[in-house]
Amino acid sequence: MTQAPTLPPSDRREPGEVFPAGFTLFADMLLVGLLTSLACLPVVTAPAAFAAASATLRRAADAGAPVGAGGYLADLRAHLTPGSLAGGLAVPLLAGVLLVDSALIRASLPGAALMAPALLLLTLGLAVVALRTTALPAPHRLSLREGFRRSVARPRGTLLLAAALVPAALVAWSIPVLVPLLPGPLAFAATVVDLRDRPEGATD
Repeated sequence: MTQAPTLPPSDRREPGEVFPAGFTLFADMLLVGLLTSLACLPVVTAPAAFAAASATLRRAADAGAPVGAGGYLADLRAHLTPGSLAGGLAVPLLAGVLLVDSALIRASLPGAALMAPALLLLTLGLAVVALRTTALPAPHRLSLREGFRRSVARPRGTLLLAAALVPAALVAWSIPVLVPLLPGPLAFAATVVDLRDRPEGATD
């Protein structure tokens, strides 16, 4: 009895598809998410950790490179710069401001009905810009100005990232044990949005 030959996986992509069919999406996002969560533990390394996740996923999309811990760690070292660490200081500061504002809103102060949705929209907007910034390739790597510019100039991608952040926040609030798995899908969403916004035929 003869065995049918095994055909190699196809690298063809459907129209609008960013990642090839051989991209093991779930396993790669799981690995990248766990590595990013570990790299975020010092807090100030969060921008570099998300930027490394995006760079790793971008390399898998553009060159079909396998996603592994070694490649991620190399990207993390490349993104650990004084600028990224300084940007990481904004994470605990922003969290502190949000906690104080939330406490003031719960205190039923005048104007709280307007401040609550405004605070949520401001937080969502800052998170979208931050994700955009971490997904930028060279020469705009971790450029907050470029991240803000793309967020305003490309509203469709901004809405897509907002649509990814809202369920991620709900999952983090309702099932905290899943928080270590969230950075992977968020970095994936930011990378896909940036790749889709890239002009056709352009390379990073």
